[in-house]
Amino acid sequence: MRNQFSRKQFGRQTAICLAAAGIWSGLANPAQAQESFKLGVVTFLSGPAAESFGVPAANAAKVMVDAFNKGAAPKPYDKKGFGGMTVETVLVDEAGGATKQVQELRNLYQRENVDAVVGYVGSGDCLAVAPAAEEMKKFLVLFDCGSPRIFEEANYKYVFRTASHGAMDNVALARYLKSRNVKIDSMNLINQDYAWGHDSRADFVAAMQQLYPNAKPAGDLLPKFGAGQYGTEVSALARQPADIVYSSLWGGDLAAFVLQAAPRGLFKRSQLVLSAGDHVLPSLGDKMPDGTILGARGAYGILAAKSPLNDWFWKTYQDAHGQAAVVQASYRMAQALLGVKLAVEKAMAKNGGKKPNADELAEALRGLEWDSPGGKIQMALAGGQQAIQPIAIGRTKFDAGKKMVVAEDVQHFKAECVNPPSNMKSLEWIKAGFPGARCD
Repeated sequence: MRNQFSRKQFGRQTAICLAAAGIWSGLANPAQAQESFKLGVVTFLSGPAAESFGVPAANAAKVMVDAFNKGAAPKPYDKKGFGGMTVETVLVDEAGGATKQVQELRNLYQRENVDAVVGYVGSGDCLAVAPAAEEMKKFLVLFDCGSPRIFEEANYKYVFRTASHGAMDNVALARYLKSRNVKIDSMNLINQDYAWGHDSRADFVAAMQQLYPNAKPAGDLLPKFGAGQYGTEVSALARQPADIVYSSLWGGDLAAFVLQAAPRGLFKRSQLVLSAGDHVLPSLGDKMPDGTILGARGAYGILAAKSPLNDWFWKTYQDAHGQAAVVQASYRMAQALLGVKLAVEKAMAKNGGKKPNADELAEALRGLEWDSPGGKIQMALAGGQQAIQPIAIGRTKFDAGKKMVVAEDVQHFKAECVNPPSNMKSLEWIKAGFPGARCD
């Protein structure tokens, strides 16, 4: 299951092979550096989360590593490889559940001898692998997974998350609804029955209680992760009409819910509000109801602010993979790898140019700030282990000329407006009325 591929062999068609083989290695010419840096990359390559999350993340890893090894990334990321070291990558399929992922993580460190691991979309997987990496004293960067609990319920030295957690998504969503004067007296809620769904629901309801104190939940549904069929849930929501239908569903679950609910007119009676919905837009196209209010878990994709770094990433990704849109998973993978590159080079500048060990990498990444295609990333929470970042919310509209969904009425929020301060847990901060938030 651990097949090696040369650069020539890894082309656009490789995504199909990734799902079958479960692992890949992106190698540059070893002669380019005296030493290589071996990086484990974990994301979904099979299952309902692969198309909209896993494969875009894997594609972004390929794009970024190729650019690094060629010295083709923009400044300050233009030094070849990681501090001159060629980057080798070993890609692992995240499918299979948390127990399997803990074993795969151990295999990456102990059998593959990787120097670091960047990975994980599922909150349940992150909650499982983080303590395992800490126990092994190995450097681990969580590039996605939204549960605030990862760093709010445990302290780590070797584990980092280079993207904001899910509280940001829901605070920004509630602020957007309020700023647009959306009338909300009642809410229908549908979220997955596991860590991400429960945490997202709690944060959104708490934020709405602050900004819409009179709004009451009507339906409150928690289907299992990967359910796929939502006829019962759609009927239940239709029987209890509400001003909005809020959901943090993602991946195949979100696409299935929209496809099954829209023909039954659910979104004509209620405003659809999605905390993390951008990733299904390329596949749904005109099947996504116009006017859907959604976030992308950052200022990503069609919601991203224009910048030279974003322009470079968007074009480089599309040139390599021909996608109609670049989505949140690819952005989050890119910003994680940019952060790791800077951390490696910062550590090497301090240790005399040697390949850094886990302790040196952790020291270098802790509290670091860097620019990404989605804006500035600041490792500001959990003692410098957890990132905050800006976010954008907008409304969808299918553009027939471009044959893709575009964003309208986009509002950007500063990181300090929608993320908790370092001395408060996210839910406590929201329930206290967002003390210290800077939204000007």
